[in-house]
Amino acid sequence: MAYEAALSALADPTRRRLFESLALGPRPVGVLAVELGVSQPAVSQHLAVLRRARLVHARAEGTRRYYEPDRAGIDAVRAYFDRYWAGVLDAYAASLDSPES
Repeated sequence: MAYEAALSALADPTRRRLFESLALGPRPVGVLAVELGVSQPAVSQHLAVLRRARLVHARAEGTRRYYEPDRAGIDAVRAYFDRYWAGVLDAYAASLDSPES
């Protein structure tokens, strides 16, 4: 399931910070490395994990690759949590309708 890889990828604090940084806009590896205070090879490795989890994708512009959030992977995680949220709301509505409340 797509959401499992995404949740696993985001379990690492550095990858989470990297992913959150991309919410501010597309960035190349060098800029991300400076922002996070992590080496470029480490950032590249973290981005590879995030790419495999479909949380980010790269867009080529000349000789640079800009990384940005991948909507498909984010939608898979959101759908996973939305399933539970709907159940919580249904249970809450049922509790309000019950004569014991």
